[in-house]
Amino acid sequence: MTENSPKPQPAILPGGIPDIPDGNYDVFIVDAGEYGDPGDDCMELSLAIVMGELKGMVLELKATHLGWHNADLIGMPGTLFVEDGTPKLHIDT
Repeated sequence: MTENSPKPQPAILPGGIPDIPDGNYDVFIVDAGEYGDPGDDCMELSLAIVMGELKGMVLELKATHLGWHNADLIGMPGTLFVEDGTPKLHIDT
């Protein structure tokens, strides 16, 4: 990547999230590990939903380009946005 190249955007990889209704979900990252080949910038995440009807549900998903080391993600709060079945994760800092 050159200095003027756009920064890769965080993304959740397809197929890693169960069919949950569209909405915003407060989550807590309970586990994060590297996924795939070293340098791919991919992680497997375990997210626990902490509020609402789905409170306590743990979601397993794969994400890329989060910009965090996996050990630093454990214990972080965030928001999972699901729109038209497509999830996006925002990690609270």
